Formats: sequence, structure tokens, C-alpha cells
Amino acid sequence: MKPTLFLLAAGMGSRYGGLKQLDGLGPNGETIMDYSIYDAINAGFGKLVFVIRKDFEQDFREKIISKYEGHIPCELVFQSIDDLPEGFTCPADRTKPWGTNHAVMMGADVINEPFAVINCDDFYGRDSFQVMGKFLSALPENSKNVYSMVGFRVGNTLSESGTVSRGICSTDANNLLTSVVERTKIQRLDGEVKYIDDNGEWTATPDTTPVSMNFWGFTPDYFAYSEEFFKTFLSDPKNMENLKSEFFIPLMVDKLINDGTATVEVLDTTSKWFGVTYPEDRQSVVDKIQALVDAGEYPAKLF
Repeated sequence: MKPTLFLLAAGMGSRYGGLKQLDGLGPNGETIMDYSIYDAINAGFGKLVFVIRKDFEQDFREKIISKYEGHIPCELVFQSIDDLPEGFTCPADRTKPWGTNHAVMMGADVINEPFAVINCDDFYGRDSFQVMGKFLSALPENSKNVYSMVGFRVGNTLSESGTVSRGICSTDANNLLTSVVERTKIQRLDGEVKYIDDNGEWTATPDTTPVSMNFWGFTPDYFAYSEEFFKTFLSDPKNMENLKSEFFIPLMVDKLINDGTATVEVLDTTSKWFGVTYPEDRQSVVDKIQALVDAGEYPAKLF
């Protein structure tokens, strides 16, 4: 069974003005998402599932889904702040979505096969889809608790316009994820990748240190774990009172790893990640995509 690609498109651009997922950056107005979908199709993915806001449906169908329909089956699911387990009510003042793992939970009714989760506005690169597609396609039927994450080399994920935050990954001898620690203010200083540690000191890390860019591989059993743990999350008054609290994927993954319930293999990729973190990044992304087209990695027109 071909794996599915689940695209997180409900949190349309906050830091960078406008709907950055719809920003044409390729030579024929292609979006970053177009490249991800092109790479996924070539890596053997068989279906796309997009999670979006319901009020964006018509626009999304006209501008986005219509492009891909002749190439790969597409489904839409919706994330709403009121979509909570029985017995829980969304605080009246809350406007912020419940986070990436809540978005993933919306796919439970339409995904019955191994699936990858990505952000829509990150350029992940061809090799990352190849390694994830290979991992998911090789899983035995009805496989459970064996997950994966594409580990980008931190040196391949920096922005020329400023510092970045990244989830720095630790692994064991079998390349299984043991922890993801969010580090801020990562940049290249004096030729080395450095970040500010817990003591406020600059700390160097090798260029090849794996970081998480929210490219995960799961099997459908992940949905039930998420449903259960989300109830625990909502039962904590701190999470209900804090109108910005979020149920993130790393929070769920961390729990499953620490409980010994699941393993997460870190898949190395040679792909360079890029994205529009800051408005000033836009031209650099346009140039990088053009360079990949010029090098023959992508056709000038994708779809």
C-alpha cells in the first residue's frame, strides 16, 4: 500500500505577511508546496490529505486542489478549535488553533495506511521524500509503533536573514530518537553552527547534527494515542487557561518514546531545507529554486 502525505495547511502564515503557502516562488509561480507534492509523487506516495480551516475551503479547492487532481488523489480535512473530545469545551476567548498534533488528529477518518506529515511552507528537498517514502513503503502490513522522522543536518537549515529556532535531536546507537530539544538563536558564527544554551552561553554543534523540521512518519495507530493523550493535555488546567497552549507533535512523540511505546528512527537526508522564515528570505528561496531547476532537479513547470 502506498503511503499518504498529510500536509499541515491550517495555520496559514503568521510571521511572514500574507498566505505564504500560496506565494509563487518557482519560475512559473510554483509554491513551495508544489515542489513537496511533486517530490512525494516521485517518491511513491499515493494520496494527499490537506488539513485546512473550513473557511478557506473554496479558495483552497480552486487554487490548490485543482492543480493536483489529475496527478494524485486528494482529500481535505478541517481543523477547528471546537473539535475537542467528548466532555471538553473550548474556552470562549480562545482563537488560536490547538497545535500541530491536533491538526494531525483530523486525518484519523481518512488515513488507514502509513503516512508522512509535513509543513506546507517548508522546502524539504527531493532526497528527504525519497528516504521517508522508502521507510514507510517498507513497513510490514498493519505495522504499529515504528515511526520515523527526517533528520536534517543543522548546517543545511540556516537562514541568511537571521537566527532560527530548531529542534536539536539526540539519538541512540541504533539511530532511534531519544529527545528533541528546542534551541533558539541558531546561526553560523566564525564558520561554526552555534546556539544559545540553557545558561545563555554560545555553544557550537557539528554541521551534521540532526534537527527536526516537522517531517514525521507514522502509522494509523498514532491517531488513537493522540486522542488519548490530548484528553490528558486538556485535563491539565494550565493548558485550558493558557489561550495559546498547543498540542505539538514533538510533545506526543516525546511521550511515546519515554513510555517505551514507540520508536522513532531518525532518517538522515542530504537535502537542504529552506523556507521563508523572514520576508527577506523570499528572494533567496526564489534563487535557490531557480538553481535547482537550472541543475535539472526539477522541470521548469511541475504540473
